[in-house]
Amino acid sequence: MTSSPDTLPKIGAPATRALHGAGYTALRQLAGVPRTDLAELHGMGPKALGILQAALEEHGLSLG
Repeated sequence: MTSSPDTLPKIGAPATRALHGAGYTALRQLAGVPRTDLAELHGMGPKALGILQAALEEHGLSLG
């Protein structure tokens, strides 16, 4: 999987809506954000968190 740091990777619609609702529209914005904070968003599940972490790691970044 190759992702752009300027967009969000393909995750489920509820998780995407949760991120947009929290103001996150680009992968790079998630770097350093605590995983627990994202997990609290309604619609964000473990699968989506794993996809986000993997996409960040492709760019040498990580969740907090």
